[in-house]
Amino acid sequence: MRICEIKRSTKETKIEIKLNLDGVGEFKGSSGIGFFDHMLNILAFYANFNIKLFCTGDLNTGAHHIIEDIGIVFGQVLKNSLGDKKGIVRFGGCFLPMDEALVNVNLDISGRGYLVFNVNFSTERVGDFETQLVEEFFRAIVVNAAITLHVNLEYGKNTHHIVEAVFKGFGSALGQAVGKVGSRINSSKGAI
Repeated sequence: MRICEIKRSTKETKIEIKLNLDGVGEFKGSSGIGFFDHMLNILAFYANFNIKLFCTGDLNTGAHHIIEDIGIVFGQVLKNSLGDKKGIVRFGGCFLPMDEALVNVNLDISGRGYLVFNVNFSTERVGDFETQLVEEFFRAIVVNAAITLHVNLEYGKNTHHIVEAVFKGFGSALGQAVGKVGSRINSSKGAI
């Protein structure tokens, strides 16, 4: 089983994430941010991961520190769960339609953290959730997991649909990339 658990404690947050890459798509726990929990549930479901989250933090200052720190720890548990990366597909991609919105998500478990995020939201919030934090979450993941991620909004108007399509697309692409296909490192260099 490819499982990892990491705890991170700062003056702003206390985060604990347990990740099982070979799960059944279950998310348990709470960030304290309802819409973001909905997105984490979607990520777990479409990646077919089990994610357990424990989180406390000062929401009085906004959600930025909590969301970024969850991204940091998620990136770390993802990287550690993959171990030596032998036998993984490595690449994943998804065109994800959600009503009027279409998002294209592609990733490479490359050993290099890089984010391209071409998504403009028509509103600054979905309920109480600040949409600019979506990019911050994914940046924290890619830096800490050492993956390359491209997220492109092809078109769309409804901010809720766009954000949800991004998380569904990421979950789907990540689930593909961590899939097992053999026993070798999927790199012509022999290392990721």
